[in-house]
Amino acid sequence: MDDIVARLEELAELRAAEAVTREDYEARRAEVLRAVQAELDALAAEYEPLLGVAAERQQALEAEIRAAVAEAGASVKGSRLQAVYARGRTSWDTRGLERYAQEHPEVNDFRRQGAPTVSLRVVKQD
Repeated sequence: MDDIVARLEELAELRAAEAVTREDYEARRAEVLRAVQAELDALAAEYEPLLGVAAERQQALEAEIRAAVAEAGASVKGSRLQAVYARGRTSWDTRGLERYAQEHPEVNDFRRQGAPTVSLRVVKQD
């Protein structure tokens, strides 16, 4: 366990060093951008309305396609895109099945246990 704690501490130090480096990068990047910000603003004003219209139409078409494919119940393939249909997932009441398995242990033959997972989380400082 001490070895894991040591590696966690090393990872925390690396993350802190990266954060300092990223802050320095962002500050210097902002300094460079200030020189051309007016040009970037003009460019954005020209293109954002066009991109906005395209994004809205794409969202509408995607919604229409998703609804049509769901209604059809089958995948549809175009020349450059395809809409893949996947039936809804089946889920089970795990607690209920575990209670049931206490009286009917044969149901445990169908139980599968996945591999454990590990997540890294920041410790909240009080």
